[in-house]
Amino acid sequence: MIQRIQTAFLIVSTLLLGFLFQYPLADILAANELYVFKIGGIYKGEEQVFNGLPIQIFLILIILLHIFVIFKYKKRIQQMRILGFTMVLLAGLFGLFFFFAYSGFENPDISFQIPFSFPIIAMILDYLAIRNIGKDEVLVRSINRLRP
Repeated sequence: MIQRIQTAFLIVSTLLLGFLFQYPLADILAANELYVFKIGGIYKGEEQVFNGLPIQIFLILIILLHIFVIFKYKKRIQQMRILGFTMVLLAGLFGLFFFFAYSGFENPDISFQIPFSFPIIAMILDYLAIRNIGKDEVLVRSINRLRP
């Protein structure tokens, strides 16, 4: 059902990932110049130094999967599988963050912002949602076993 606790976990996870479009992930100091790392890429002032299209695609895919899972509440096993895949994608997104932050600069001094941790928090919330979906599945199967 849509009013279960796992839906709240999924909505909070989706909102956290949506906030990544608004806030910078890190400030990078390299060669005495300040760069700002956002989802759209790495910027030096208003000039874009690196394009963040792969990160944007990953993030949009993950958000769409979260929304899809919220409305698949009648198919609990499918929900758990998609959320497991989403957790793998979130780990890949976090890896992309590090790749983009460290790849183009020599000896960068990186100051990570709080939104940098949002994918990890989303992974934890996805795990909690999977656990609660599993509990619902066990409950439904036990009730079906009692019927003649």
